[in-house]
Amino acid sequence: MEKIRFYFAIFLFSLIFLLGCQNGINVFSPKDDVELGMQLQSQISSNPKEYPILNDQGVTEYCQEIVNQIILSPKIKYKNTFKYKVTVIKNDDVVNAFAVPGGYIYVYTGLLKFLDNEATLAAILAHEVAHCELRHATQRLTKAYGVAILLDIVLGNNPDKMVEIAANLLTGLAFLKNSRDDEYEADSYAYEYLKSTKWYPGALIFFFDKIKKNEGSSFLQVLLSTHPLSQDRIDKLNAKITADKLPQPTEENLFSQRYQEFKKRIP
Repeated sequence: MEKIRFYFAIFLFSLIFLLGCQNGINVFSPKDDVELGMQLQSQISSNPKEYPILNDQGVTEYCQEIVNQIILSPKIKYKNTFKYKVTVIKNDDVVNAFAVPGGYIYVYTGLLKFLDNEATLAAILAHEVAHCELRHATQRLTKAYGVAILLDIVLGNNPDKMVEIAANLLTGLAFLKNSRDDEYEADSYAYEYLKSTKWYPGALIFFFDKIKKNEGSSFLQVLLSTHPLSQDRIDKLNAKITADKLPQPTEENLFSQRYQEFKKRIP
């Protein structure tokens, strides 16, 4: 039996090597995404110096309710598997949001204060939901750890592999940095998610415009390192808006006034 498992492991090693971990290959299961996300959430919550969590129920619930409405989209696949829990990080100097596997979404107060309307926040949160749904983080991990993980699973070794990977992930959030292709895909899916909501589907374009106006600012460095913004991203989103012949947004689908009232409540 041990000999059979050994040769099967060699076969898997050779197969993954030949495939070269092409895009779309993911040795993690959705349940693995949740487990990994829980490990990361635990490490983040135990590191208040780097990730000071905002203990404000009203602000957190405002963001959570937006996500709750986004995941009602019929295009959401893992709404009953992933957690889709929002946590707000109290740091006004960072304009960013990120998601870890399994539906754990983190938003900085710097981002909340940077935005001008609720629809844009919804678009950004939908973008992070898309990263989770498309399982971008564990796809990238497969490229880095794929062969080793498969061998460990088949041979029954290293049962604490998830803990080790989670620890490595949090070092500078290295594997949570998205490629341009990941960003294109998340933008596209976020746009589709918002079509079934009350928010303007193209609202991410307002975020892009504001980033371009503040290009070179130090407070955008973290954002651009994890979510690269190219002219192609802007052009692709504008092409979707044009192709769908979206009417000009109004207060009824931007919710600017309500958002300004919300910002006053952020400590």
